[in-house]
Formats: sequence, structure tokens, C-alpha cells
Amino acid sequence: MDKIIFPLRWIIAKRSRVILAILILLTLGFFLYTRGSRSNVSEIQTAKAEKGTIVSSVSASGNVIASNVTSVTTQASGIVKKVYVKEGDEVSTGQKIAEIDLDLEGKQNQAQAYASLVSANNSLNSANNSLRSAQASLDVVYDQIKGHDTDETLVVKETRTKAEVAKDNAYNSTINARANLVSSNYSYRLTSPVITAPISGTLTSLAIAEGMSLTSQTLSSGSRTGQRVASITISGKPLVSVDISEIDVPNVKIGQKATVTFDNITDKTFSGSVVTIDRVGSTTTNVTSYPAIIALDTNSDQILSNMAATVNIITQVKDNVLLIPTSAIQMQNNQAVVRVMKDKKEETINVEVGVSSDSQTEIVSGLSEGDEVVTSIGTSTSGSNQQRSVFSTGGFGGARFIGR
Repeated sequence: MDKIIFPLRWIIAKRSRVILAILILLTLGFFLYTRGSRSNVSEIQTAKAEKGTIVSSVSASGNVIASNVTSVTTQASGIVKKVYVKEGDEVSTGQKIAEIDLDLEGKQNQAQAYASLVSANNSLNSANNSLRSAQASLDVVYDQIKGHDTDETLVVKETRTKAEVAKDNAYNSTINARANLVSSNYSYRLTSPVITAPISGTLTSLAIAEGMSLTSQTLSSGSRTGQRVASITISGKPLVSVDISEIDVPNVKIGQKATVTFDNITDKTFSGSVVTIDRVGSTTTNVTSYPAIIALDTNSDQILSNMAATVNIITQVKDNVLLIPTSAIQMQNNQAVVRVMKDKKEETINVEVGVSSDSQTEIVSGLSEGDEVVTSIGTSTSGSNQQRSVFSTGGFGGARFIGR
């Protein structure tokens, strides 16, 4: 008890000490009061329903596909003897790009390709001769039955039919022989020591240099595959392939406009349009997606094959519609509702919603222009705001209202 009485006697011994103690107690009490009262203040954030334009879009990601680009390949093996072009050169069809000093394997491959080319050419000549013979036999039959169009016997009909079938089969054989000759010619050109441009355009991605060794690439099936030595780019619109989700694909249509951004091109946004949609789709790990191709409106040297891209397809644009923030809308028993402030009192109203964007939603019915809707509620504690849903329980308490 003496421990308590002694400090009190020390304080009241001088008037200044009494005044100082009173001030300290008043300051402490004021601090505790304001802290407690501020913790109970809520801020209701609202926004007005306004007329405007809303843009609804579908987002998807994908990559630039190898559009307007043709690879220059070779099946020859050996040492690069001469390169006649450089990166960025304009080349024409058949122009010489490089020359290779074939090794033994390369010479063998070319010899085999040449033998196949000669055989295919001989097969075509044989097929043409068979066609000529079949046509001559058919002409003889036609001459024999001339004048008997109305009284043709079954024997004569059989003879004529066989001759016509033989001629048709011979003609089909010539078509197959021509196709084989073209294929053999391409194979021979791929084994040639001279590499030429398959099309006209701009030479890019040159992958060979003089003195470089090229090896023949053989698949497990035994067939050879071409080795890429360069690419040729022709003028045209870049294409972006994206996967559309099964939720969004019903809203995507051919011809819809789109905006495209690339991860590696941060300062530009490109425009384009939907040119194809694969509505069969594919399913991977229970997720179904539908590939779509977006053609850009303009080309750019910065856009390269396989670049990652983000696409926003504009599915609908509506002007002069009533809009409110999407955050103000909640679902209760499958019914869209909003809370409206009228005379600083809250009222829940059923609404019919239309098109939505990332931040706004069209209100078809239930609200009027100028109505003030609650978007969020923030509780102020020690100077900081803690927001909660406008549809959480507990009422508004000691609330103050903040408009737009």
C-alpha cells in the first residue's frame, strides 16, 4: 500500500506535477477513444449507373505460326563449297543459293535418285505408248460398229466396252507415271550438289557457311529427310494460332476483329481478324480447346515464327447502354442483384444483365441512369481501409458514403 501512496504524495506535493499528470491522463484517454471509434467506421464505395459503350471480348494465348515462310532444304552430304547469297537478299525461283562438294555418301544418294528419275521417265514413256495403243484399238472397234448404233448386239457391245475400259486404264496409268516422275525429279534435286531457291522472296535464317560439313539425315523407316539450310519469306500477313476454351468458342465467329500483343514486343499492339475456327477441337487432360487462326492486318520485321502472343477477340460492341461496375453485381438464387443507395439507405434490387467486359456490365432492366450502386465496403482501422463484399453479413454499422 505504501508503494502506491508514496508516488501519489510525490505528485501532489507540487502543483505542476498535478497538472502534468492530468494532461497525460487526458491524452491517453483521447487516444484510446479515437482508436476505438475509428475502428467502427465503414466506408461504402459507390458508383453511378451511366450510359456508354461496352466491348465484350474473348482472351486467348498462342504462338505465331510459320506463315509466309518456306524452308530451303537439301539431302546432299559433303562440304559447303560456295555460298552465293547472304541474309536479307532477294532471291528468285531457281536462283543458285549454295554449292556442295559431295562426299561418297552424297554421291551414292544422288546416283540412286538419278536412277529413280530415269526409271520414272521410262515408266511415263511406256504408259504413253500403252495409251496410244489402247486408243488405236478403240478406234478400230468404233469403225467396225459404225452405223449400228440402234441394233448393237451384246457381243459387239462387250467388245466396245472392253476397248473403252482399256483406253481409260491406260490413261490413268499415264497420270500415275507423271506424278511419279515429278516426285523423282524433286528427290533428285534434293540430292543435287547445287542448292536453289524453291520460290521467290527474301532469304532469312541462313544456316550454312563455306567449309561447313553437311550430313545426310536418315529416318528410322530408311527414308531420308531434308536438312534446312535457309528460309525464304514472302510478303503476306502474319498468322497467330490460339486455343479457344469451350466456354468462349460459341461467341467466336469468322471475321471478328482482334487485338494482338507479343511478349517480346512490349510497345506495340497489332490488329487482326479471325480467319479460321476448328470447331471439332481436341481434349487434353479433360480440358477441351478449339484452335483458331488470327490474321494480322499488317506485317512487321519484329514478328518472328513461334513468338508467344496474347489475343483479345472482340465478340460484341454495344453503344448507348446502361453500365455499372461488374463488382456491384452478385447472384442470389440464380438472380442478379445490386444494392442501391437512396437517401443514404441501402436497397437490394433485382436486375437483368446483358454484355459484360472485364470491368463493366450492361444492365438491361432494373436500374435507371444516375442510380447509385454499392461497389464495395471498406472498414477504416487506424487509418487503413479494409474492404469487404457489399453482400457480406453484418449490415453497414457506422458507415459513411463515398461516391464516384
